[in-house]
Amino acid sequence: MSSDVQPNNQQPAPRRRSWLVAVPLIVFAGLAAIFWFRLGSGDPSKIPSALIGRPAPQMKLPALDGLVSAGAPVPGLDPAALQGRVSIVNVWASWCVPCHDEAPLLLTLGKELRAKGVQMIGINQKDAPDNARRFLGRYGNPFDIVGVDGNGRGSIEWGVYGVPETFVVGRDGRITYKLIGGVTPENVESKLRPEIVKALAAGS
Repeated sequence: MSSDVQPNNQQPAPRRRSWLVAVPLIVFAGLAAIFWFRLGSGDPSKIPSALIGRPAPQMKLPALDGLVSAGAPVPGLDPAALQGRVSIVNVWASWCVPCHDEAPLLLTLGKELRAKGVQMIGINQKDAPDNARRFLGRYGNPFDIVGVDGNGRGSIEWGVYGVPETFVVGRDGRITYKLIGGVTPENVESKLRPEIVKALAAGS
């Protein structure tokens, strides 16, 4: 008596499963590439700001302890100071390498703009007070006002992506322009100065 036993044919796992595993990785890589191309590899100064045309943040920031100018303490940032004058607001820190590069130019620019009625405001982000004072002592203080943003919340309110960033605020207290990255001779002439001129002309 013979018994015919049919072999149990086991098919290899379908290749479709490996593709299903790979699809999320491919999608993620594609999205990351698009994001990098549009933001990382491009000109970061072209990143739009949702705050353009809107009132500047109303958060008060305390003064930098021990910072004086002409024998008087340099005040902190009160939002009321942004009304009635064109303001340049620069977010900086002593630990920020581009901030060291732009500091001499800001000092020169501040002297020029102050003669036109423009005030210079600094927001010192997540810095040690001693380091911040040494920084301003080394390069000179271009600011009429310095607000201390010790925990970074103020910078978040301003929509800051990274340090340094510079804003132009009109007489009405609204943000008219945002420059991402360090101030350079090139972008002062091509971007920052024209925006300051427009802000000065508005409502004059």
